[in-house]
Amino acid sequence: MAKVSFREQVLRAREDAIVSSVNRLLAEKGFDLMTVDEVAADVGIAKASLYKHFTSKEELAAAAMIRILERALAFLDEQGSRAPEARAVDQLKAVARWTMQVQLAGEMPSLPAQNSSLRAALTTNKAYIDRLMEVSDRLGEWITAAQAAGDLNPALPPEVILYTLFARACDPVLGLLKLTEQYSDEQIIELLLSTCFDGLAKR
Repeated sequence: MAKVSFREQVLRAREDAIVSSVNRLLAEKGFDLMTVDEVAADVGIAKASLYKHFTSKEELAAAAMIRILERALAFLDEQGSRAPEARAVDQLKAVARWTMQVQLAGEMPSLPAQNSSLRAALTTNKAYIDRLMEVSDRLGEWITAAQAAGDLNPALPPEVILYTLFARACDPVLGLLKLTEQYSDEQIIELLLSTCFDGLAKR
């Protein structure tokens, strides 16, 4: 393996700091309100230096989205190896719990569905699409297994369940409940897991 030069290490560290800043700002403000100037100031570099790493605001946001998908894939790997015999529905609950933990920690970038320029940039970003498809495929396997086992409604199209799980990553109910200061983060997560997997009907 080729040795990484000191200059390359510095550039990678700076790029990592930029993506971390973008990730946090996207979680706090969303894509529309975040500015490139704000990212540069937050990292402590000149705007011109930032553009040496990322050429646009859309490219910055795409890097943050790729980062969170890579974290999700790492979690799926860890979850699959830690509890390989666990029921598929329990694996899905663990993933939903993780996404909500990340959101409550302020580390989940806002999803790009409502912004056309970002959505267009993401649909042409191979790294993003590849990771999104891998996450979707792996969750899809657990979804179909959970339906076959009778743990999830088999009448629901698997993609509806998949999108419902993705929605937990940006669920505004988490933030609203946190603002009430009536519940701990773990209580909020358990409440949302219950509504997601058990529904609202009286049992």
